[in-house]
Amino acid sequence: MAEARDEQPVDGRWRELPTPEATTALGADLAARLRAGDVVLLTGELGAGKTTLTQGLGAGLGVRGPITSPTFVIARVHPSLVGGPALVHVDAYRLGDVIELEDLDLEASLAEAVTVVEWGRGLAEQLADSYLEVELARAVADEDETPRLARVTGHGPRWL
Repeated sequence: MAEARDEQPVDGRWRELPTPEATTALGADLAARLRAGDVVLLTGELGAGKTTLTQGLGAGLGVRGPITSPTFVIARVHPSLVGGPALVHVDAYRLGDVIELEDLDLEASLAEAVTVVEWGRGLAEQLADSYLEVELARAVADEDETPRLARVTGHGPRWL
């Protein structure tokens, strides 16, 4: 875990995540940089590690779990156990357009929570002036046990 913390994760460079634990550690490292009102978009193919990274975010934020994919419920709120922001975990995979995202009324909790949107590219950028985008990929296509790759890029004035 110390290795992931030694790097500057919000730099747009690809880095290897050799194990699921490394993906979780990256999430925990990012959580230390997040505050209420932040939006994180997660992109990547099925099985790339989006939910695993969110589990690390949740652990780092100290929220109630367990953190599982919200595919069928679309959004879950995980309240803080340590007096910090809640984690709002959204899965936009089944959403057809921005209007369906707006129907979730995420704006009601945006200022008080960290909002993580899986499959958010092209839909959720409009939620905030600034957001983090975390792209996840398998190092080798079609291999479940291969390392993952991650690129964290900040967008907007919050991440300059």
